[in-house]
Amino acid sequence: MSRPPTQRLRRNLFWLALLLLVWLLCSGQAQAGPLNDRLQQFPHWTAAPPTQPAQGDLFYPDWMAGTWTLTTTLVDLAAPLAPDLVTPGFEGNRTFLHQPVTCTIRFVPAAPTVAGRILPRITTAPGGIVSDRAFNGRSLAQAYLGEGAVQAVKVDPQDPNRQVTLLRGDRQLESTVTGRATETPDPDTFITSELFQQVFRGTAQPYFNRVENTTAYHRLSGSAAQSPGFEADQVTAIYLSPQDPDYFQAQDTPVALYRYHLAFAPAT
Repeated sequence: MSRPPTQRLRRNLFWLALLLLVWLLCSGQAQAGPLNDRLQQFPHWTAAPPTQPAQGDLFYPDWMAGTWTLTTTLVDLAAPLAPDLVTPGFEGNRTFLHQPVTCTIRFVPAAPTVAGRILPRITTAPGGIVSDRAFNGRSLAQAYLGEGAVQAVKVDPQDPNRQVTLLRGDRQLESTVTGRATETPDPDTFITSELFQQVFRGTAQPYFNRVENTTAYHRLSGSAAQSPGFEADQVTAIYLSPQDPDYFQAQDTPVALYRYHLAFAPAT
């Protein structure tokens, strides 16, 4: 299996990839189905989830609108192909179990999105709730990596599914959503799954990665005027890219799984 230049770089890449994934999720009007079952089957995952090509902006339920204090905690991890295939740094990541990380994030009404350089067209009308991706990405990156490690987080104005994080030392991580699926089993539950292609640049050779983020959000009970917030069960799966020499051995089976508990409380 190919390896980045240093173990520290690999670990920073791992955390940066995970934290950026949280804010490239969408909503939908589907019934409960394979995504809900998928979370129940953790860690017995042998393939990527069924998704559709990602198009347009990514919407959240209205009850997620506002500014929140996020606390994310790694609660479990698994290597489905161990001992034959284990990603570098997997065992070291056990040190992050049950270690909460906290930051401020916000969800805001969407602004119109214009796509197309030759024939511009509006692809997203205002009114839906979306992540403030640049703000949230930077806030999360600083919480995980430190304020000095992140220079900027930029979202492509013509493609909300593409995000670039500029890091110290002329390095950057580009994340592009390629597939998406959603389920809404009830008004208080919202399940999403996203597939990403990621490229890390700034080393002798670019490092490629494939990632899945499947999350079930649940609104907590309370009055609309005094919402207690919401929580989520999230699993991030790491897949080998076709550029990896072990790709054909793993194929669509994830080589690492990380499960998180997310808690969102109204920011003070």
